[in-house]
Amino acid sequence: MQTTKHREARLPWYTIYPTVAEFSGAVGADAYEEWLRNLPANDPASLYLHVPFCRSKCWYCGFPTTITRHDAPIVNYLAALRDEIRLVSEHAPQALPVSDVHFGGGTPTLMGPVEFLALTEFLRRHFALAETATIAVEIDPRTFTADMAEALQAAGVNRASLGVQSFDPIVQKAINRVQSEAQTAAAVEMLRRHGVTSINFDLIFGLPHQTVQSCVETTRAAVAMRPNRLAVFGYSHIPSFIKNQRLIEEASLPGSAARAEQDAAIAVTLIAAGYREIGLDHFALPDDDLALAQKTGRLRRNSLGYSADTCKTLIGFGASAIGRVGEGYVQNEVTRDSYCRHIAAGRLATSKGYRLTDEDRARAAIIERLMCDLEADVPAICAAHGSDPIHFLDSAERLAMLAKDGIVDIEKGFVRVRRQHRFAMRVVAAAFDAFLDRVAR
Repeated sequence: MQTTKHREARLPWYTIYPTVAEFSGAVGADAYEEWLRNLPANDPASLYLHVPFCRSKCWYCGFPTTITRHDAPIVNYLAALRDEIRLVSEHAPQALPVSDVHFGGGTPTLMGPVEFLALTEFLRRHFALAETATIAVEIDPRTFTADMAEALQAAGVNRASLGVQSFDPIVQKAINRVQSEAQTAAAVEMLRRHGVTSINFDLIFGLPHQTVQSCVETTRAAVAMRPNRLAVFGYSHIPSFIKNQRLIEEASLPGSAARAEQDAAIAVTLIAAGYREIGLDHFALPDDDLALAQKTGRLRRNSLGYSADTCKTLIGFGASAIGRVGEGYVQNEVTRDSYCRHIAAGRLATSKGYRLTDEDRARAAIIERLMCDLEADVPAICAAHGSDPIHFLDSAERLAMLAKDGIVDIEKGFVRVRRQHRFAMRVVAAAFDAFLDRVAR
């Protein structure tokens, strides 16, 4: 079936373009220092802080994390994180305004309440956080405490993302993540009681022993807690690259048809509960920022996924963190030890990056609109970037095939993904990826 090949295609997720595969050591700390110095002093920026620690390893997880039962490694890492914040602030215009802060992981809330408050206060001393700033944190409900909830409130946190994945106990055991509905509900209640009013849940389909029924039951249980938004991801099984996935029995994984049914069943359940589809894999209540941004054409896609954040600058702190400044992308040293060594030596930990060309910017804009709106006015975008739309449309050879398969409609350079084929938007975006055929993914 034509649509099956488009659903199962292994392609970039296009959170950024060009993708990390194009990053190289040609862009390092010296280039990043220059880019920071050239930032407009009055343009708001977003900050991302990566805290790569967990208490246990979820076998499906592909993120670089350190498993620790002790607090000392976390405390030492936080010292390096503060030093990097200071270094970056010294290179950037003084008191750079900040509208969004995101603490990601790992599990950022493994740091103690005192340490979290100290870190947010340190940020406020080096950047001008707006009073209305969105401050978000990722949370594992299994380790979340009332003391940390109080610290989040004191720090001004107003958004939280909770890992749920599945409430099916058979699935949970198979992925080494046992987490009851009661634990999740208790975390949600604590957050809301302490002023964190915007809640996101992460769900995953395609996990071992997962069925359509268990996906629907998990979704209904999640909806009963009424999160403001949900991210629904398909599990990607690549044990040759992610060693902990070798602990998952491949025979227990659902096939392509079953995965598609699970994805569709979750979407139907969420839409019936009043959530709106956002881009490829998000759902939000009508009054959520994501839904409002989509409605007004302001939805964005960055290295963190879908966002209502319109900042052009994203500064990443911590091991493996990715940032974007005017001239391009940068990424820190991936391993924690290497990152900490660079920071301890008093230098930025940038290991690689990418300098954007005018063509990259135009292609990125087309891909972003396709990923956010399921449509892109290629001539209008090209005009805004001083580019020739014929060049982009002629080079997008896959478009003709996609149109023939009924995935897209094309009229005078306006490309629209048919809504019933929303799952194939990455395939459409890939038609505008100039690197895809040159480098094997």
